[in-house]
Amino acid sequence: MKKIIFFFALILASNIVFGQNIDPETEKKAVIATISKFFEGMFKKDSVLIRQTLDPSVRLQTTGQKNAVPFLKTESVPDFLKSIATPRKEIFDERILSYDIKIDGLMASAWTPYKFYIDQNFSHCGVNSFLLYKSVEGWKIVQIMDTRRKENCE
Repeated sequence: MKKIIFFFALILASNIVFGQNIDPETEKKAVIATISKFFEGMFKKDSVLIRQTLDPSVRLQTTGQKNAVPFLKTESVPDFLKSIATPRKEIFDERILSYDIKIDGLMASAWTPYKFYIDQNFSHCGVNSFLLYKSVEGWKIVQIMDTRRKENCE
């Protein structure tokens, strides 16, 4: 009898998890809202706002070339948040040019070309690649990897 009850509970649970009618456009808007909140936090120098968008396991990485040698740099999340919250006169303004969002269930990726400005002065451009998952609190960023360059930024 216990096995039968367990079996029906398992079927019910799988219908709840996999049987939801999720509107793809609503989910894309929610992913964009999470990413926008992240950049709003950067612009406002608000590390608490940024932290709300991040999963505790988040990883921040940059890739590029220095002296024609490829590199991959992983940044400490506490160091990143400290750099955002440190008082400074400059305003960091990362302007997202477009969003290419892909979603499968509780996982999403976002490809976001950008231009970065410091006090309205162009600094660099590149692409962010976000990986997110949908927690009980909503979409959370689990990884950001970006490129940075000063040329080919049309």
